[in-house]
Amino acid sequence: MKYTERKPAVLLLQDGTVFNGKAVGKIGTATGEICFNTGMTGYQEIFTDPSYYGQLMVMANTHIGNYGVNKDEVESEGMKISGLICKSFSDTFSRKRGDGSLNDYFLSQNMVGISDVDTRSVVRHIRSKGAMNAIVSSEILDIEQLKKELAKVPSMEGLELSSKVSCKEPYFVGNPDAEHKVSALDFGIKKNILRCMAERGCYVKIFPYNASYSDLKGFNPDGYFLSNGPGDPSAMPFVNETVKQLMDSGKPVFGICLGHQIIAETCGIPTYKMHNGHRGINHPVKNIITGKCEITSQNHGFAVDEKAIKLNANIEVTHINLNDGTIEGLRLKDKPVFCVQYHPEASPGPLDARYLFDDFVSMIKTYKKANVKVNSL
Repeated sequence: MKYTERKPAVLLLQDGTVFNGKAVGKIGTATGEICFNTGMTGYQEIFTDPSYYGQLMVMANTHIGNYGVNKDEVESEGMKISGLICKSFSDTFSRKRGDGSLNDYFLSQNMVGISDVDTRSVVRHIRSKGAMNAIVSSEILDIEQLKKELAKVPSMEGLELSSKVSCKEPYFVGNPDAEHKVSALDFGIKKNILRCMAERGCYVKIFPYNASYSDLKGFNPDGYFLSNGPGDPSAMPFVNETVKQLMDSGKPVFGICLGHQIIAETCGIPTYKMHNGHRGINHPVKNIITGKCEITSQNHGFAVDEKAIKLNANIEVTHINLNDGTIEGLRLKDKPVFCVQYHPEASPGPLDARYLFDDFVSMIKTYKKANVKVNSL
């Protein structure tokens, strides 16, 4: 379908704001919480990131689809966003490594989208009014009917979504003969996280989001990992007991994004819904331990409560966001447990924070060395 042949489409926000545009991908209707990503590249990785499940994605960059898609640049087994909102959507692409057009990919994934929208206006609106639900449709153009459909969409606050994107059965990544073994809880894990661990000599067994401590321990791992994922961390109290047991095991524990928030919740630190979240690939974060600044890839709509952290003498803040001062990293003083709110694996994004995977492996080596000494006594 050529650009000039695109059907009309509508974007309706929860507060009644309407934007008109052209249909992208499948003709249909999509709903979810509207959010925006400021990255200028990496749209395929963003669209397939499980942390975006249940969200309508506004791409702040003007041109989307111009370099097509590639089968090696996915972060999960399929697209996870609810729908796309963009300014210019390209039917054609120019890249030697491209496997096909983004529109064909959308059609194969039954994904709904809208283009020719003033995305600068949409982003300014969200920044001002805050995150809210929205609906995109190329099959229903009647605003009153869309309002009725939108009213049925639940709020992201209080919503548990990891069960929608987690694996159903355990699986393995890496070399079985690798030096280290890691048990990972899959709340919506990105493939590049697993690649980063495998590259550092880890053989990883990935478990469903609701796996028990006994399940995770049964792999006899050298460390534990808590993944990123979608939804409200406070809606997952059933995970807290398992995570507490992981932390009490004495083995290293590393959490990213939702994993970071769940570690905080387990330690009695509440989380809260942010005004519009952090989503992009150029967020400046200061490492308080080293004093260095990192440019980071981020995707989260919840954050941990800074005031509650100050009341917990056993938790140390390791990273802060230099844009708004929100907490970006924590570690426990009495256990080898640490976590970050952002994405050190990037994809898309800069590689400044990849050292965190090295830190995790170093913790594992330290634990194993100490454990060998204890067993030899």
